[in-house]
Amino acid sequence: MKLAVIVFPGSNCDSDMYHAASDALGEEVEYVWHHATSLEGFDGILLPGGFSHGDYLRS
Repeated sequence: MKLAVIVFPGSNCDSDMYHAASDALGEEVEYVWHHATSLEGFDGILLPGGFSHGDYLRS
């Protein structure tokens, strides 16, 4: 199974999610920047948590 970890400004734990899927599950994983126009070829999509636009408002 090939998985995509979507990366966007303000995302956190994306590297943890990547390593959990690749190391613990043994799956093929790639980082995909949020501007990507196609997710063709991926069997699953992982969305990490985080703050919108990097928490510029310091919430």
